Amino acid sequence: MAVSILRTAVIKNHSLFSNLLKSLQPMSSLASYNYETLKVSQPKENILHVELNRPEKRNALNRAFWREMVTCFNEIANDSDCRVVVMSGAGKAFSAGIDLIDMANDFVEPQGDDVARIAWNLRKRILQYQETFTVMEKCSKPVIVAVHGCCIGGGVDLISACDIRFCSQDAWFQIKEVDLGLAADVGTLQRLPRIIGSRSLVNELAFTARKMMSDEAKSCGLVSRVFQDKELLLDGAFETASEIASKSPVALQGTKVNLIYSRDHPVNESLDYMAAWNMSMLQTEDVMKSAQAALEKKNIKDIPYAKL
Repeated sequence: MAVSILRTAVIKNHSLFSNLLKSLQPMSSLASYNYETLKVSQPKENILHVELNRPEKRNALNRAFWREMVTCFNEIANDSDCRVVVMSGAGKAFSAGIDLIDMANDFVEPQGDDVARIAWNLRKRILQYQETFTVMEKCSKPVIVAVHGCCIGGGVDLISACDIRFCSQDAWFQIKEVDLGLAADVGTLQRLPRIIGSRSLVNELAFTARKMMSDEAKSCGLVSRVFQDKELLLDGAFETASEIASKSPVALQGTKVNLIYSRDHPVNESLDYMAAWNMSMLQTEDVMKSAQAALEKKNIKDIPYAKL
C-alpha cells in the first residue's frame, strides 16, 4: 500500500514538474536563427517575423542572403513552435533587388574551362538562386509578406513566392531585369502570371520594366490589402498572422500544401491528391476539438492544439 501511494505521488509530482518546465520554456528558440542578412524575431506566440536586414543598402540581396534564406526557411519548416511567418524589410524600403556589386563576379567571371562547363556551372548557380525563393513555397507554414517602399527585381521574385501579400501606400513594384540585359530567372516570370489575372499586364510589366504603384498592385491582385503606412502595414500583417496561427496546424499546413499542388495540377489530379491527403489527416484530434468547440459555442482561439 505504501509503495502504491509513493508511486502515485512520484507520478503526480513528475507531471507537475514537467508542466512547470513547459511553462518556463520560451515560445520558440530563436538562438539558431542567427543570420547576417535576416533578422528573426517572435512578436507573438506561434508567429515568426523574418526581416530583410540590410537597411543601409535598401535590403539589396547579396550572396549571404541567397544562402541564408534557404537555411532559415528549412529551419522554420521544422520549427513546431511556428505556425505562420511574416516577412518585411528593415529601413525605408522592402528591397532594391539584387546587390550588383556583391554579385557581379558570379556572372561576369563564371567558372569553367570551356563554354559547356561555364554553362553547366551557371545553370547550377541559377538553380541555387531559384531555391532561395522556392524554399518559401516548400515550407508548409503560411508566409505573409508586408511590402513598403520599393520592391525591385529580386524583391518581386521573393514576394511572388509568398502566400499573402500586403503593402503600404508608398510601395511600388518593378520587374527590373530587362533593364539589366537579362530575363528574370528566379521565379517572377513563372509565378506572377498565376497571381495576376491579366497575362497582358504581366507581359507589359516584364517587357517595359515600368513601375507598378500600390493602387494598381491592389486592383490587379498582386496584393490583397493596402495600408496607409509601414506601421499600420505591420500591424495588419501581425493581426492576420495571429488569426491564422489560432487555427489547427494540421489544417493550416494541409491547406497550404494542397493550394500549391492544385495551382500546378489539373482539378481531377488535385482532387485525388486531396483525398489521399485527408484520408489520414482527417483522423487528427484537431477535428474533434474544433467540432466540440463549435457545439459548445467556444472561441476557436481557445482550443489548445498540439504542436506539429
